[in-house]
Amino acid sequence: MMERKLTKKIQVGNIYIGGGAPISVQSMTNTPAEDFDATVNQMLSLQKAGCDIIRAAAPNEAATEVFTRAKKAGVTIPMVADIHFDYKIALAALRAGADKIRINPGNIGEAWKVEEVAKACKSAGVPIRIGVNGGSLEKGLLQKYGGPTAEALAESALTQADMLEGFGFSDVVISIKSSHIDRMINACRLVSENSNYPIHLGVTEAGDEYSGLIKNSIGIGAALTQGIGDTLRVSLTADPKREVIAGKEILASLGLREGGIDIISCPTCGRTKIDLISLSKQFREAIEGIDTKGKKITCAIMGCVVNGPGEEREADFGIAGGDGCAMLFRHGETVRRVEENEVIPALLAEIDRMINE
Repeated sequence: MMERKLTKKIQVGNIYIGGGAPISVQSMTNTPAEDFDATVNQMLSLQKAGCDIIRAAAPNEAATEVFTRAKKAGVTIPMVADIHFDYKIALAALRAGADKIRINPGNIGEAWKVEEVAKACKSAGVPIRIGVNGGSLEKGLLQKYGGPTAEALAESALTQADMLEGFGFSDVVISIKSSHIDRMINACRLVSENSNYPIHLGVTEAGDEYSGLIKNSIGIGAALTQGIGDTLRVSLTADPKREVIAGKEILASLGLREGGIDIISCPTCGRTKIDLISLSKQFREAIEGIDTKGKKITCAIMGCVVNGPGEEREADFGIAGGDGCAMLFRHGETVRRVEENEVIPALLAEIDRMINE
């Protein structure tokens, strides 16, 4: 486990952010805000997929009803109300049962409006996420720094945090996002160096599932390796469940999440005589949503006997491909031969064995 900065511990619904708590994975609903049934169903789907915190847009006061409906429908993980422009929507979201309020200092308005939100959140015991975005930075800071630089982003977040502290409110989580990876990393580092607030990581407007995953992995991963970050969202132009899967994968790859299935697979070459690419894809799809009950399971899917046995020794189990078949291994020891069409069922059976043994 890499060393993490110990930030302030903030309670959000039934979990904690910061203070050494496990790094939580977030996502956001993308159904129309006025379609309550679709939004609640998506929340339930994200919860089932392992999402730790769900955010939903609240463009008007009427839209905040979704939080009441979601809790009645069985959404038990924390829900965040995404608020822009109108502070009254934040107050309505609190009344509707939101577990956290996200405001943007670039567009919420006068200080007294922020104070009203702070007072209401303090009374309700609900934290505030300060969300600073490179695309909606205050005009004064854009003029001061000549653009949405890392320094401008960090100053915006810390100034807003100081304002909330002045109103007697300190249950703050800071989120600084940019579509520029270096700005996001440097801004988060500046906030981490100059405060003790929990930090929400993410690269915004990162793109589709392919490019977005690459950008977020670099940005989020780089910050995490520096000990920065208490919660994250992998923003993708894709099904929100893909964000959850990606976030959990990033954490697992850095040893920052308990349990899960780590896949080791080779890139294939001319020696490969089974359809390893297809098998790897099928296996990935088959294990989505599997609860390993806190156990970390490593599976190796190798194309031939060159590196296969060596990787198998380091894995809990896996296969090394042959000619239209494969050898099933456990900790480097041969178990049996399986035909190509038996590979996925055999691997899933091994996972089930490990979870229940």
